[in-house]
Amino acid sequence: MKKLATLLAVTTALAGPAAAQEITEFNIGLLGGENAQDRLANNECFRAYVEEALGVPTRLFTPADYNGVIQGLLGGTLDFAWLGASSYAATYIADENAVEPVLVKTNLDGSFSYHSIGFARVDSGITDLADLDGKTFGFGDPNSTSGFLIPSVEIPQLGYSMEPGDFFGDVVFTGGHEQTIIAVNNGDIDAGVTWADGLGNWEDGYNSGALRRAVDAGLVDMNDLVEIWRSKPIPEGPVVLRQSLPDDVKATVTELLANLHETDEACAYGVAAGETAGFAPISHEAYETIIAVRLAQGN
Repeated sequence: MKKLATLLAVTTALAGPAAAQEITEFNIGLLGGENAQDRLANNECFRAYVEEALGVPTRLFTPADYNGVIQGLLGGTLDFAWLGASSYAATYIADENAVEPVLVKTNLDGSFSYHSIGFARVDSGITDLADLDGKTFGFGDPNSTSGFLIPSVEIPQLGYSMEPGDFFGDVVFTGGHEQTIIAVNNGDIDAGVTWADGLGNWEDGYNSGALRRAVDAGLVDMNDLVEIWRSKPIPEGPVVLRQSLPDDVKATVTELLANLHETDEACAYGVAAGETAGFAPISHEAYETIIAVRLAQGN
């Protein structure tokens, strides 16, 4: 807590009275993919730190889908969000000057990548994509990198068309990562995709990601599920700030998050969806490939 007090003193000094005069509130957008109550609970500690550092009311917003956060950033009603790579690409394509990437979540091994993970129930007998002939496959959100964009590109490259009825009996959107996990676990769909860093143990839901969130929330027992496909590494999505924010505000919030793992590891765990080595600097260049993929897909 001593480190935290020191950090807050530093960030408050950085923000100073000028920041409070330049902004009257600070709004944080939380991507969909898990229920709103859990999203709020996992990020409340960070919200409180930002509010104390900036000296203005700071609020969390939990739109129902990814597009709600994207539109909030584009419209200037949101100041901060941790986006997926595809959501960042969508925001950038719509307005190159809307946001700027500042940080990225790093894994315990220092990497900043993750995977789209295909999974099914163990008792379904499904062990790979070939077993899904005529069965129902679930995506998450149309603006999700791992829950739609990457699998919609990589899975057809393996010879499995994503057009409903061509190979899979049906291809559906569940609404988000948590919804996909629950739908597969309950047997409502045969298989789906979600995100994970792919490090650590399957039984834990890996070290971080939607599966880890689901395990922590008591929604699933990973022993009931099996991994059936894994994408190539995907660049972790960036933490972005509204580009038109005052520079001192951006510096304060960036430093606060960059130091969060050191100052409050439990808070960082909630914000980062599991184990993390912290947040590191990132720039737009890291996402040019994902932007190109979205443009090629007509998005």
